[in-house]
Amino acid sequence: MNTLKTGILMSLLMGLFLVVGAIIGGQAGMLVAFLMAAGMNLFAYWNSDRMLLRMYGARQVDEHSAPELYRLVTRLAEAAHLPMPRVFISDNPQPNAFATGRNPNHAAVCVTEGLLARTTQEELAGVLAHELGHVRNRDTLTMTIVAVMAGAIGMLANFAFFMGGDRRNNPLGLVGILLVTMLAPFAAILVQMAISRSREYEADRAGAEITGRPLWLAGALEKIERAARGTENPEADANPATAHMFIVNPLHGGVSGLFASHPPTEERIARLRAMAGGAGVALPDDIESVPKIARAQKGPWG
Repeated sequence: MNTLKTGILMSLLMGLFLVVGAIIGGQAGMLVAFLMAAGMNLFAYWNSDRMLLRMYGARQVDEHSAPELYRLVTRLAEAAHLPMPRVFISDNPQPNAFATGRNPNHAAVCVTEGLLARTTQEELAGVLAHELGHVRNRDTLTMTIVAVMAGAIGMLANFAFFMGGDRRNNPLGLVGILLVTMLAPFAAILVQMAISRSREYEADRAGAEITGRPLWLAGALEKIERAARGTENPEADANPATAHMFIVNPLHGGVSGLFASHPPTEERIARLRAMAGGAGVALPDDIESVPKIARAQKGPWG
């Protein structure tokens, strides 16, 4: 159902892009908008992972430079039946993580120093499994395309606003052109956020299935959400269009609440509890005891 919803929303985003193109130059504008979208998405397909990792100052690690982390990702990738992704660490104090790459064969997972410092091995496994869930569901490509489209719609709308659009062939008239160019970027952001929230729920489910321990991820989400609120992430604040890539919202301030790219953490935790077999099983006050609860459940972790 979420996959169907994502497809419908992406079609809506593409339609919105073409509408703005038509307002700028009629049929010719629509064709130019389509070619522009294709070119931008082709560029993002090949380069978005390198750009994102460079943006956050991520360094690649291996079994020698970060043996415990690398072994954990290896084990999780095997459990998920995925190729081994590249592993990166970002020198960022905020506990967070993201995945990127155009497909499972060219994927990368990145964790922050803050995440490594604040989580147990079980919680870290839950977070990494969530990111591998994004890779398995090919969300890394989907969300890159969505972000590019939303940004391009905003750029085209600004162009149409200042140029006035194609008034001769536009039945909406000047008032209609102004309304569309002002509302299109807002609508694009809402569609982007709806797709992002849908994919987060799916990645939570996939991550819980990979470890067989939904409460590992539930405990990690509770801990890092609380810590992330009080820890700045300057790179994310400077590049808010990348916020949806992280496991929890990395932004601070009013805008992050108005256009939330993530579903409520409380709802995500509630769903993971239900997956664990007990909507009535509460998370313990001491987060360190989460693994003890998790070991009582079945899964590939023994």
